[in-house]
Amino acid sequence: MNARERVIGAIRREALDHVLILGGNHARKVLTDYQDHCNGHRPHRSRQQLPPSATEQPAIVHDLDDRSMLRTRVLGGLINEYRYAA
Repeated sequence: MNARERVIGAIRREALDHVLILGGNHARKVLTDYQDHCNGHRPHRSRQQLPPSATEQPAIVHDLDDRSMLRTRVLGGLINEYRYAA
């Protein structure tokens, strides 16, 4: 299996299998949202768990009890992104 087949399979399994596409514009919106999630938030092993758009590791949080988590829903809640509140 080559890289292109892996990417297409991941897009299908993680997004398209769970969304009823209603037309060309809707398909472009779903694929754009998925692309933004993968490039801006999702960790990649080949980049030491950094997303492709990140340039450095996030700051280490030492006191987790004082921090609250924020959730961002992507694709109507199909994918959830989590981050610490500032």
